[in-house]
Amino acid sequence: MDVSKMTVSINKAINTQEVAVKEKHARTCILGTHHEKGAQTFWSVVNRLPLSSNAVLCWKFCHVFHKLLRDGHPNVLKDSLRYRNELSDMSRMWGHLSEGYGQLCSIYLKLLRTKMEYHTKNPRFPGNLQMSDRQLDEAGESDVNNFFQLTVEMFDYLECELNLFQTVFNSLDMSRSVSVTAAGQCRLAPLIQVILDCSHLYDYTVKLLFKLHSCLPADTLQGHRDRFMEQFTKLKELFYRSSNLQYFKRLIQIPQLPENPPNFLRASALSEHISPVVVIPAETSSPDSEPVLEKDDLMDMDASQQSLFDNKFDDIFGSSFSSDPFNFNSQNGVNKDEKDHLIERLYREISGLKAQLENMKTESQRVVLQLKGRVSELEAELAEQQHLRQQAADDCEFLRAELDELRRQREDTEKAQRSLSEIERKAQANEQRYSKLKEKYSELVQNHADLLRKNAEVTKQVSVARQAQVDLEREKKQLEDSLERISDQGQRKTQEQLEVLESLKQELATSQRELQVLQGSLETSAQSEANWAAQIAELEKERDSLVSGAAHRDEELSALRKELQDTQLKLASTEESVCQLAKDQRKMLLVGSRKAAEQVIQDALNQLEEPPLISCAGSADHLLSTVTSISSCTEQLEKSWSQYLACPEDISGLLHSITLLAHLTSDAISHGASTSLRAPPEPADSLTEACKQYGRETLAYLASLEEEGTLENADSTAMRNCLSKIKAIGEELLPRGLDIKQEELGDLVDKEMAATSAAIETATARIEEMLSKSRAGDTGVKLEVNERILGCCTSLMQAIQVLIVASKDLQREIVESGRGTASPKEFYAKNSRWTEGLISASKAVGWGATVMVDAADLVVQGRGKFEELMVCSHEIAASTAQLVAASKVKADKDSPNLAQLQQASRGVNQATAGVVASTISGKSQIEETDNMDFSSMTLTQIKRQEMDSQVRVLELENELQKERQKLGELRKKHYELAGVAEGWEEGTEASPSTLQEAVTEKE
Repeated sequence: MDVSKMTVSINKAINTQEVAVKEKHARTCILGTHHEKGAQTFWSVVNRLPLSSNAVLCWKFCHVFHKLLRDGHPNVLKDSLRYRNELSDMSRMWGHLSEGYGQLCSIYLKLLRTKMEYHTKNPRFPGNLQMSDRQLDEAGESDVNNFFQLTVEMFDYLECELNLFQTVFNSLDMSRSVSVTAAGQCRLAPLIQVILDCSHLYDYTVKLLFKLHSCLPADTLQGHRDRFMEQFTKLKELFYRSSNLQYFKRLIQIPQLPENPPNFLRASALSEHISPVVVIPAETSSPDSEPVLEKDDLMDMDASQQSLFDNKFDDIFGSSFSSDPFNFNSQNGVNKDEKDHLIERLYREISGLKAQLENMKTESQRVVLQLKGRVSELEAELAEQQHLRQQAADDCEFLRAELDELRRQREDTEKAQRSLSEIERKAQANEQRYSKLKEKYSELVQNHADLLRKNAEVTKQVSVARQAQVDLEREKKQLEDSLERISDQGQRKTQEQLEVLESLKQELATSQRELQVLQGSLETSAQSEANWAAQIAELEKERDSLVSGAAHRDEELSALRKELQDTQLKLASTEESVCQLAKDQRKMLLVGSRKAAEQVIQDALNQLEEPPLISCAGSADHLLSTVTSISSCTEQLEKSWSQYLACPEDISGLLHSITLLAHLTSDAISHGASTSLRAPPEPADSLTEACKQYGRETLAYLASLEEEGTLENADSTAMRNCLSKIKAIGEELLPRGLDIKQEELGDLVDKEMAATSAAIETATARIEEMLSKSRAGDTGVKLEVNERILGCCTSLMQAIQVLIVASKDLQREIVESGRGTASPKEFYAKNSRWTEGLISASKAVGWGATVMVDAADLVVQGRGKFEELMVCSHEIAASTAQLVAASKVKADKDSPNLAQLQQASRGVNQATAGVVASTISGKSQIEETDNMDFSSMTLTQIKRQEMDSQVRVLELENELQKERQKLGELRKKHYELAGVAEGWEEGTEASPSTLQEAVTEKE
């Protein structure tokens, strides 16, 4: 076959159009592999296609490649093995695309990779998986271990096939007739190869499981049976769903698996197993195929046509002529010329007959082809009708079951509707109840507000009532005086009238004789008597009205007194409620403050259980300072408590003391935990236990602060004892120093600074060398991570060099300004503690740079840990901070060299942050690249991985415990050596504790 023709067929088969691959193009590719005995041309064409940028193109490539692996030349597998890594990378790339063909391409590529690995590991299996039972037995080499492993590999193989099967169905909208659309057929076409593979894998798996059960116990194969049951259920469902699609009906006859899986525990069940056979009808059913005439049919047709011609020739010329048609000597009466004419005429007839024969051959071939095509169509139609009949029966059964299910669902729905109605009724009732409660609550709130307003009004009315009572009493007194005065006046007038009447009667008796004379006088007296009687009646009436008015005033006064009494009772009740509320609020405030303080202390105690980072270590100085503050705060708290018991209204001082004690206690516990990190094991354990005991005693002391308690209940003696114990341990942990030879200090400073500079330069050179090696040997993500980390390390080394130069300048300035007439060596000897701090810091910087370069080298080689590099970066930052702190102890705060040193220190911190950030980023990139994909793992593999992970966890926990013990011993030794070598001593200039505090602040 021509290479150009095969190239054209490959390009036509693998294109960007979302249609199924045409069979004639795929067949040409398969024949091309047999012609060239390999797949070199296929891969040379495929490598030029943009498979990573077009999902449809990659999907059709997978389909064609699957066909080549099944039906192509055996060397296709060998020629394709070199591209396994490219297929894996492409699978991971398409796996990030969750829509369209992305996931389909990823899973299909993973299936092809699995198929290649399976056939490479098991070369006895051909690409199309067609084997006899004898060949299957030979593949296991009569070894039960080989059969066991072969079954596991078949499970993995079939799992990949089913995964692709299921994913394709999930990507289709089964509510529409997707199998008759071009896009749907594009996705369904590769499933024909999957169905062929699955049928063989299922058959071989059943036979191998029966063989394994005849050799191994049933309990050992429980995992195999569980996995087979899972795959059997999936395969049965997928075969059933596929057989209902119109697209597969004209291309393939899909077998149906049995209703129940085989019973492997019964050996005789193997005879009941029927191998599933996939039937592919004649290629005439494919729209792009053409009828092919078989060679035997052409031979039979030629023989029949030749026989027909001989019979016709004998009928015309006779049998004797046909046996020797050109023997004219036996015919008499015919001359030579007539024979020539007869021969020519016979030649012409023979030519005509030959032409007729050719026409008859052509026509017969056409008729035979038509008949064969019709026979194939009828056979396919018969098979389809049989399948449709079976499918109709299955559909009828399915619909009947679905009808029963719908009936049950309808009953359930009716029950659910009734339940829903009941729930809605209850919800409505609850809502009404809630509305009523809400209205009642609003009414209570309004009543409360009204009562408050009435309280104010009643208070006001009480004042008014008191004033009214005073006015009423004064008015009553005035009325009583007026009544008494009027009564006296009436009595006097009545007495006077009685006296006048008596005198008139006497005058009447004595003056009867003088009646006529005194007639005028009598009339006048009578008139005067009537006037007096009228005045008396009027006065009596006025007296009655005054009496009734006084009675009415008395009633009003009684009512006002009763209302005043009620108001006073309400006012007293309100004042009592206000006092009780204020008392409760003060108590709640005290309890809340005490609980908040207990929570702060409890959080600090909880943090003791979590081992802090090494960089968080503190000093004993801070701890002792905090203990002193706690002692003062405790005394103030006791005073505030006494004042509160004496005067409960004054609570502010008590709350302040409780809050301050809680925070100081939390600080003391934190400082104690951090101080124990740098202490020897025994004092560290004692200090930690003392901090815990102090926290518990403080909680108990705060709990004893109750309002009903007394000073004896709130006893702080136990808490003070714990503080004394912490203080004693802290004083023991204060650094102690030793003198070193003062005459060697000046030279030692210069040597250490020079050695540090040399170490930094050596580290920079090593980093450049590592970067060159990485660029030469690494690619992809690893090269990118290495370049970023080594670049940040180089920047850190450059920043440290700048810092060392600035430190030297500042030290030179300090020596020149402070030595006077003395030499630099004498100045260093005079300030020995400061000099020892410089030497210690320089050593730490040089050592840290060397260790960081070693860690970076291991990380670049892939044998190191990213955490080591981050710890080294933090250690360098701490060492440089110690060098800065030691350098600026004696510097002038306005010195330009000091400002330059501080600027260089900030540069080192930024570079350290860059190293840590690049390390974290690189670690995440490497972990994402090496992330384990569990999607394709089988149940057995996952269980095996789980057991391995548990074993690894136990090993790591054991190693962690050992490393913690080792770290404790190293700290103890470091503490002892550092105290002797560096002369740590309390109260000296630039002591290690002071430098450590500066380092902690810098971090």
